[in-house]
Amino acid sequence: MTEETKTKKPLFSENTIEVLVAIFLGITALLTAWASWIGSLHGGNQATNYTKSNNLASEGNSEYNAGLQTYLSDLMTWNTLMEYTFEQEIAEAEGDSGKSQLIQEKIDSYIEQNGSDTLIEACGQMTDDMNSPFEVPGMLDKYYETANVLLEQSREILEEGQRDNSHGDAYNLVNVIYSVVLFMLGIVGIFKKLPNRTVVLFIAVIGLVLATIYMITIPMPTGFDIGSFFAAK
Repeated sequence: MTEETKTKKPLFSENTIEVLVAIFLGITALLTAWASWIGSLHGGNQATNYTKSNNLASEGNSEYNAGLQTYLSDLMTWNTLMEYTFEQEIAEAEGDSGKSQLIQEKIDSYIEQNGSDTLIEACGQMTDDMNSPFEVPGMLDKYYETANVLLEQSREILEEGQRDNSHGDAYNLVNVIYSVVLFMLGIVGIFKKLPNRTVVLFIAVIGLVLATIYMITIPMPTGFDIGSFFAAK
């Protein structure tokens, strides 16, 4: 057996390794640019969603305060009506039907002028076993319906912004891995022996593949459509 036969041929030649390094450098650079772009879109969505959430929360709090003020006003209106009702009962007990009728007109006029739609509706839903319209099921919740809707929307958008933040961080991690891959591909030529070059190249490619697989599992930004970036405006 000759000396040539005994010598093992390297897995890759020097020229092959240089070509592979150039190819993977280009691929990694493109993927890095893509990850940076998508990560920035996630960051933009996060900022937008946080702003929307804050605005909705502010509106919701304002509506809650307005609902509370309406409730307190209706409570005062009802207390006043109870005073009128007491006067009416005294008039009826005294047999003064004329006065009782005037008080009834006063009651009707007062609740129309000072009571909210919620209070008027609840008064119509009262049953004999109820002492006030505030005992009508669900009546109190109506004061805060708009506020609760806005605050729920704020919470949902905040959660969406938090997801965008998490996905943006994930894309940043992908960029870090790609940077390591670029570094390893860049130092392949430093090693003089082909086996060492092959090992470094192999590790870099594994990192590239794993980072790309991980990137594919990260959701794209909400409403992302690459075609919209090229549409005429």
